[in-house]
Amino acid sequence: MVALPVLHLKRPYRVNPSKIIALGLNYRDHIAESHSVQVRGFTDDIPEEPVLFPKTPNVLIGTDEPIVLPRFVKDYGFAQIRTDYEAELALIIGQKCRNVPASEAYAVIYGYTCMNDVSQRNLQTGDRAGWFRGKSLDTFGPIGPRIVRQRHIGDPMQLEIRCRLNGQIVQESNTCHMIFSIPEIIAFISNNFTLMPGDLILTGTPSGVGPIKDGDIVEVEIEKIGTLRNPVREET
Repeated sequence: MVALPVLHLKRPYRVNPSKIIALGLNYRDHIAESHSVQVRGFTDDIPEEPVLFPKTPNVLIGTDEPIVLPRFVKDYGFAQIRTDYEAELALIIGQKCRNVPASEAYAVIYGYTCMNDVSQRNLQTGDRAGWFRGKSLDTFGPIGPRIVRQRHIGDPMQLEIRCRLNGQIVQESNTCHMIFSIPEIIAFISNNFTLMPGDLILTGTPSGVGPIKDGDIVEVEIEKIGTLRNPVREET
């Protein structure tokens, strides 16, 4: 049985998605910084349809739990190892659905929360298979601190979103700047895949992504939801 998320995500393993589907390149200003990110498939072009990639459930951790930078990445001998934060609005599906019209998309959403789409850039750039591995390492999906239900969020396309690194604002935007709106995202994804209760969809990150290191504190704050806070540490 798929467990629906609880309203307070102190124990993220109770969020039990059959899949986590994320959007890349869904804010124009993030596309504009593509040269600094230097990731395969990341260009200046505005996508004609949503760019999807998966994350796996092993990424999920709660607020105040550490993002762990894996030690095996050092074995590759990269000149510079880079793992980035990415502040995102996540939505949780509330019912089994397929081929949902955009006009009915909000009816299938259980609620919304903050998520950090942590990304290992060296693997994301170099892997022939694409973004899968660099996006799905253990602890690379902090989520929380709570879920706000669809009926309480108001307009999810008008939410302030920001990220702080060690107390300094590094990302600041509004969900109104998404290229593809939440109804468009739901319609597109559900045309491709059956969505199940508890499935997570990440809606993309604005500009300002950057590297994290051992000892950092990353905070993702979204209006009406709260602040997701995670320390960063290297695996020993």
